[in-house]
Amino acid sequence: MASSLIHKVFKRSIQYPTLITKLSSFPARTLTTSVATVQDSQSDDPSSSFTFSNKNNNKENDDVSVYVRYEKPSSSSTVTMPMSFMTGSSVGRRFYKQVTTREADDGIGWTVMLDYRTLKTPSKRVLKLPTLGLAKAIAAEWEYQQIDGIRPFTMPLMRLACTALERVPLTRPKIIEHLMKKFNQDLVFCRAPDDNVLTRGVHERQVEKIDPLLEWVYSEFGCKPIVYSSIFGGKQDEVLVKAVEIFLKKTDDCELASIDAIAAAAHSLIIAIGVFRGRLQIEEAIELIRLEEDLQVDKWGLVEGGHDVDIADLRVQISAAAVFLGLSRGV
Repeated sequence: MASSLIHKVFKRSIQYPTLITKLSSFPARTLTTSVATVQDSQSDDPSSSFTFSNKNNNKENDDVSVYVRYEKPSSSSTVTMPMSFMTGSSVGRRFYKQVTTREADDGIGWTVMLDYRTLKTPSKRVLKLPTLGLAKAIAAEWEYQQIDGIRPFTMPLMRLACTALERVPLTRPKIIEHLMKKFNQDLVFCRAPDDNVLTRGVHERQVEKIDPLLEWVYSEFGCKPIVYSSIFGGKQDEVLVKAVEIFLKKTDDCELASIDAIAAAAHSLIIAIGVFRGRLQIEEAIELIRLEEDLQVDKWGLVEGGHDVDIADLRVQISAAAVFLGLSRGV
């Protein structure tokens, strides 16, 4: 087939001899490469270009160039976390070798250093922490990261610090409003019926474990909470609601961030306040949160990959918020 094709082309060239002449006179285009020298810091647009040019210097074809922009390496002394840090599973490979802490430039607070760069929040604010202990704990989270990727879900203290520095100052009234909106449906106010054989065991356990916490609430805020059995919740005394709201307004940003995180994980503002005031330890809080579900597990068994994962996730969330609260106070 190849020889037949060559024969046809050769035959056609004999019939039209001017074809070869025209093809040979067609201006050839060659690829030339010009390598731009990296300019000094005052250069506006240092670049390297790959240029297609005409040998006969025809002006109509002179301006046929493809440019590849050259970006200078950044000399920034800070590193900013992307917004995906707050929610994403990975934000890129580890780009630093050493993690250290140092006192803030203004002498108020502490910062984390990744090599020579000062760590910043997603909104480009310096991550200034109130205590050295908290700074060292967050530095340990960064030191733990592997070469193949930075995984935010392994850095709960860093996420809480970003929340306390960025979200709480801007949305404090809305956070408090959201917490109070769900206060009447608090987990510890909901009581299983005692007149049903299926729920009697749960009711007895709630009386044993939760009633002492409710008595503590009465001593702290001067009003005894109302318990109910309806799935739609009930309504607490306005005196208690007002006292809890005043308490939340007196917290600082780190404290409110911790309370909000615990309340979200526990579905209970009362448990969050109990941890905050030292009435509940981490394990006691987790026991109250999982009281009903643990009874079900004892009766019907644990589902691997379900219950055990939920327990581990809850333990991380409650423990991280409690540790963050303690370290931010310098405890």
